[in-house]
Amino acid sequence: MFLKQYETGRTFVAKLDFGSDLLEELNKICVQEYINAGYIQVIGAVSSLKYGFFDQDIKEYIYTTYAYDESLEIVSCSGNVSVKDGKPFCHVHICAADKKGKCVGGHLVAGTSVYAAEVVIQEILGEDLIRELDDTTKLTLWK
Repeated sequence: MFLKQYETGRTFVAKLDFGSDLLEELNKICVQEYINAGYIQVIGAVSSLKYGFFDQDIKEYIYTTYAYDESLEIVSCSGNVSVKDGKPFCHVHICAADKKGKCVGGHLVAGTSVYAAEVVIQEILGEDLIRELDDTTKLTLWK
């Protein structure tokens, strides 16, 4: 088990611009503000959604079939901030619903277009959270 204790640090709130890329904007904030550990919460809506799914059998992310070019309401969008390859990295999952309430979701990837998004990023203070490749799962996990 991995277990470390942290204290809360700065809290950032942001309203993202219409048409911006959701994941790219989250990463931009964390790089700009030197956030190396924290957690993320997002509410709002997207005009297109792109997400991935980690196939545990083949140990690879699948992105190609998970794209929606339609208006969706963000039902849940949360994640964490850590350091990957020497820079802040946002690992975020999203669930979004269409106008009939059908939900889809998974691992947020670049290519999701913001319609309206309000973000809270809570920095946590302590050692940087570092991600490295885990030999068993083939995921980049906290070490």
